[in-house]
Amino acid sequence: MTALVADRIFCLHGGLSPSIDTLDHARDLDRVQEVPHEGPMCDLVWSDPDDRCGWGISPRGAGYTFGQDITEQFTHINGLHFIARAHQLVMDGYQWQHNKSVVTVFSAPNYCYRCGNQAAIMEVDDTVETASREEIHDHCKFSQFDPAPRDEQWHKSPRTPDYFL
Repeated sequence: MTALVADRIFCLHGGLSPSIDTLDHARDLDRVQEVPHEGPMCDLVWSDPDDRCGWGISPRGAGYTFGQDITEQFTHINGLHFIARAHQLVMDGYQWQHNKSVVTVFSAPNYCYRCGNQAAIMEVDDTVETASREEIHDHCKFSQFDPAPRDEQWHKSPRTPDYFL
């Protein structure tokens, strides 16, 4: 559901929740269930950062939008340096928001075979544990990649799996 890297980087799929103020609140969630349509687990999976302040209704129909003020409050209360998330397409594979307190890392290049976006992965080095808030970004490296070239021949030779013969 979530991960904490070196007690400094909060990692999750979506974003923050108005129902979760501390990491302990996230730890207390019952994770052995389908993701519900509302509530804190839904929010962690589906919420997105926004340029507006405060909480907003997500245009996606699940979770919330949250502003830089919410990010700053959450990272301060929990002693975090930043939040790493994935849930949103970004054209360069990764994108910083909220004054480098949130990074979106999107790992699906050319999403749905039509978006033309790059993908990225984030690598955090071993010395991140000793990094200050000002130095933390120097300990993260992003690798960007394009989609593999499409092989136009892949679909032209249909083969029946042996178990149907």
